[in-house]
Amino acid sequence: MSKIIQEFLTNFHQKYGSFIPLRTSDLLKHIKEKFHEDIKDYKVWILETTVEEMAKIKSNPTFKVKYKKHTLTLDDLSTLASESWINDQVINMYGDLIMDCGNSKVHFLNSFFHKKLLSRGYEGVKRWTKQVDLFSQHLILVPVHIEVHWCLVAADIIRKKVCLYDSQRIGLQKVAWNILKYLMKEAKEKKQTAFEDGWTVSMMEKIPQQTNENDCGVFILEYSRCLALSEALQFSQRDIPFIRKRIYKELCECKLHDKQQNNL
Repeated sequence: MSKIIQEFLTNFHQKYGSFIPLRTSDLLKHIKEKFHEDIKDYKVWILETTVEEMAKIKSNPTFKVKYKKHTLTLDDLSTLASESWINDQVINMYGDLIMDCGNSKVHFLNSFFHKKLLSRGYEGVKRWTKQVDLFSQHLILVPVHIEVHWCLVAADIIRKKVCLYDSQRIGLQKVAWNILKYLMKEAKEKKQTAFEDGWTVSMMEKIPQQTNENDCGVFILEYSRCLALSEALQFSQRDIPFIRKRIYKELCECKLHDKQQNNL
């Protein structure tokens, strides 16, 4: 059994660059499949042996994940460790995975978009949509960073509705209005007259909320994922440790996991 544990941990570390996304259930499931018998009586020994074997495996600081224009280093991925603030690189690559998960009618704007919009106005971001027609999409997702907090603005193009998803509900409605003003200018610029008015703005109330100061970035990624896949926002703060691990794995595998893998 020791050899099975060693091989599993070695392969896991090679695939993911660290043990940050490792779940005890991953290891136990693997051993059970290999051992073909009940391992309940060995659980304590397995966990003790796992800790010992993990300590023997050296870190690989050159580990990288590449996907399209994105390159994630181990430092980037390590922001998904418990209670860390995730960074822009993680958010933007995950946004691309969301767009590529099968629904071509979802567009995820770069995490620097809103900041550039505020500092340079519409002209400063005008070229950002040169290759995409926002008004042919069904859903636009905009991650927004204000001081030390992430929130999400989602624009339902069909219903002409802009919604703010804020995991701390601290009253950032102005952010949603910023995006609406942008969309109306974009509509005028692209001669999409049907989208120049008639919009509504709202702040979503009954949505999962964080209970700490560290997980807002994870919340906006999970909001984005659920909205893009038309899934209910059925998660809570207690699910975040698992969600962090799942996102880490999805980034390394360059694809979103299906609902069965989520176990949420």
